[in-house]
Amino acid sequence: MNYTQLFDTVKAYCENDFADTVFTGSTGAASTFTSKEQVDTFIRQAEQRIYNFAQPPILRKNMYGEFTAGTKYLNLPSDFLSVYSLAVLTNPAVDVLSSPQEFLINKDVSFIRQAYPTPTDTGIPMYYALFGSTVGTNVPTPYNEYSLIVGPTPDLSYKVELHYYHYPPSIVDEGTSWLGDNFDTVLLYGSLVEAVVFMKGESDVAGMYKAQYDGALQLYKQMTDGKERQDAYRSGQVRLAVQ
Repeated sequence: MNYTQLFDTVKAYCENDFADTVFTGSTGAASTFTSKEQVDTFIRQAEQRIYNFAQPPILRKNMYGEFTAGTKYLNLPSDFLSVYSLAVLTNPAVDVLSSPQEFLINKDVSFIRQAYPTPTDTGIPMYYALFGSTVGTNVPTPYNEYSLIVGPTPDLSYKVELHYYHYPPSIVDEGTSWLGDNFDTVLLYGSLVEAVVFMKGESDVAGMYKAQYDGALQLYKQMTDGKERQDAYRSGQVRLAVQ
C-alpha cells in the first residue's frame, strides 16, 4: 500500500473528507489545517507507535564517525534514537574495511567519570555512555542533539562505526515505506485509530478499529522481534519466542 492508497483508504473507512479546519488559539490567531495535513498527522502518529512497539531491521542504521584525539565526547547523528553497537577501528592507518574493530561496552556516565576522572587518562576507548544533550566548551554538541562520552579519552584520532536505531522516512514523505509494502494492515488500522480519536467517534467503532490494530500489531511483533531475531544473542536486544 503506497501513500495515496493509504490516504484514500483512511478517508473512505472514516467516511470523512476531513475538510479544512480552522482553529482559533487563545491569542485570537487562527490556524487552518488542510485535509492532507490532518490525515498525514494520523499516519505519522501511527508510524511512531508501531516503530516503538517492535523493532524491525529497517529501524537500524550504520555510519562512520571519528574520535578526536584528546576529546572524550562523540557527536551523534540528528536522527539518533538509541545505540545498537559502537565499535572503534583500532588501526587508524588503514581504511575502515580493513581495520580490526573493538566493540565498546555500554556503561553509565558515573562509571566513566569514576574510572577515568581526567582527560589525560588516554588510550583506545573501551566504554561509552549516553551523555545527553549538551552545550559548553570541549563538548561539541548542539543543545538539541545527543553525544556520547567515552573512556578512556582517545589517545589518537580513531574511526568509529556506530550502529543505531532511528525512525525511517515516513510514507508521507517518501510515497512508499517498508511498513506500507509489508505490513499495510498495521499501518492502516493504526492510522484509523488516530483518526477516530480525532473525530471523537463512537466507542463501538473505536473499539472495532482498536481490535483490528491490536491483532495486526501482534503479527508485526511476531515477525520483527520473533522470526527475524532467532539468531540474535546480543544482551538487551528484544527477542520474542516464536510460537
